[in-house]
Amino acid sequence: MPKFLFIIFWGALTISACSSVKKQQIPVQIQQGIEGYVYRMAGNFMPAPDMPPRKPNGIATKVYIYEATNLKDVERIGFTPSYQTIHTKLISTVQSDSTGHFAVELPVGSYSLFIKVNDHFYANAFDVANNISLTKVTEHSVTHVEIRQSAAAVF
Repeated sequence: MPKFLFIIFWGALTISACSSVKKQQIPVQIQQGIEGYVYRMAGNFMPAPDMPPRKPNGIATKVYIYEATNLKDVERIGFTPSYQTIHTKLISTVQSDSTGHFAVELPVGSYSLFIKVNDHFYANAFDVANNISLTKVTEHSVTHVEIRQSAAAVF
């Protein structure tokens, strides 16, 4: 009888231990498209000689993928990296997880990536031709990106 109770106790303990383990998120595997992270940077990010660089926090948010977008294709809010309207075609959206990670399959092409901050689109990267957050997808490859929402950061 004690051996039987031990087996029942051990089985119950094993089941309860397994049920309390957090599920790990399995990364999305894509063959062609864009994969990356969305980070929110707030506070002091000034480099200091005796301090390691601060790491930004990943955020869960929706990433908006538009066809290649130039400054002339948006209604910009002043001289900020915020936009009321984007006049190019929305290609796709993808939700980042709690660590900021996202992945989306896309055809070969050039895309502009935005997130929303306070009901406005946000993107703070430009190239020399004023294309906003331009990201290129080539055949059979995954382009890795980082989107940094840094409006509340000091550099």
